[in-house]
Amino acid sequence: MNMRLSASANVGPDIERPAYTSQDHATGIVHIGVGAFHKAHQALYTDTALAIGGGDWRILGVSLRSPEAAHALNPQNGRYVLITRDQSGDTARLVASIDRVLVAPDDPDAVIAAIADPGTRIVTLTITEKAYGIDRTTGGLDPANEIIAHDLAHPRSPRGAIGFLVAGLIRRKQADAGPLTILCCDNLPENGRIVSRLVADFAARTVPDLLGWIDANVRFPSSMVDRITPATTERTLSDAQAMSGFADHAAVETEPFSQWIIEDDFIAGRPAWDEAGALFVDDVAPYERMKLRLLNGAHSLIAYAGFLAGCETVADAMANRAIARLARAQMAAAAKTLSPVPGIDLETYRNQLVARFSNGAIRHLTYQIAMDGTEKLPQRILAPLADTMAQGGDPAPFAFTLAAWMRYCLGQTEDGAPYDLRDPRQTIIARAINRSDRTPDRLYDALTSALDIFPQSLATSPSLRGLVIGHLQTMLKDKMIAALDRA
Repeated sequence: MNMRLSASANVGPDIERPAYTSQDHATGIVHIGVGAFHKAHQALYTDTALAIGGGDWRILGVSLRSPEAAHALNPQNGRYVLITRDQSGDTARLVASIDRVLVAPDDPDAVIAAIADPGTRIVTLTITEKAYGIDRTTGGLDPANEIIAHDLAHPRSPRGAIGFLVAGLIRRKQADAGPLTILCCDNLPENGRIVSRLVADFAARTVPDLLGWIDANVRFPSSMVDRITPATTERTLSDAQAMSGFADHAAVETEPFSQWIIEDDFIAGRPAWDEAGALFVDDVAPYERMKLRLLNGAHSLIAYAGFLAGCETVADAMANRAIARLARAQMAAAAKTLSPVPGIDLETYRNQLVARFSNGAIRHLTYQIAMDGTEKLPQRILAPLADTMAQGGDPAPFAFTLAAWMRYCLGQTEDGAPYDLRDPRQTIIARAINRSDRTPDRLYDALTSALDIFPQSLATSPSLRGLVIGHLQTMLKDKMIAALDRA
């Protein structure tokens, strides 16, 4: 029987070990959303910061839905192997910054108590864009969202992140537990302002007398995160076992590149993340827009076009010269919509992205990136497209991505095999498609009118409509490879 990785595990000599004793450090961070990205990013920065600067900054994880992370990490005392892959080979590191993981549906009060604990000084979040329950029209809470509706009706027994945050803040105020920083690490523009607005909206609807206390005692800095982290596979687990000598149920793999830009607005201290490589700035917005419009925007193009062209991974898609050319063209167009980014040469950054996308050692699945399209397109594609057209620029570099997404919305491969869109608006999408007869012009009109993500200036633009319909016609008649070649 294979022994399982634990705090006492004497791992193999080729693995980098923590340069601190985990038991000497209490928890000071609650992290909501313990997935692969968190383990490859924030938890790793914290692991390095503990080794450099010490402090009671270990992480108490929270899973809002699945017990999978808890089942994997808790028997291993929160430890796991992080594998970094590139063309030159793999390296491994044992990470010990996570203490344990709570499963919110199993013990919601424990989650509220953790947020309210005086020892907790930071709450971080990686829950994906769709989990915030944002109304795209108002920018506040979407009361039609199932989780938001439940939590507004039952604020003492929440299910979602915003509900848990407010419940924790209520108890924190009651216990006089001190100030707190809430740090969003999801791909949302000005994410700190968004979370601040959602928390205030929720409090105003449920406990309005909490608002003054929040203003005085809670900070919501924004941050930008970047590290390509594919989903864990059986190969990840088997490689981790070969490197460590132990069965690791929580192993994760990632690329060498990592970036974390953080607004320096903390009210109750922070780990030595700056010494671990994070960059603290006064304004995160330029870095956020750069990453969303260049990296994430190109990822969406690669995901939809690549998946439909039969490319399983991003690297496979980048081996297609047409996809690589279109990705470069879209990034170049998006770069023209950006203000200067301090310390960043955008042409160099775009070249780095091409190299990262082409890293064949990372199996980043196009289907994985394609999920939640209606949550991602507004900031990745539609915002730079709207700016381009407002500046009198050419919408063509973005039109292909929109056409590829619309074709993807049909939910069938070119061989007729069905797939799940995995999109929070997939019911609306399905109704729109059923009304379209699946013809290019009616498909375009149905999707742009049915979905609330399209600004009016884009939905009614004849030039954009003509470009997208032209690409869609080729994709539907002659398939994606032909559309790529013609583009």
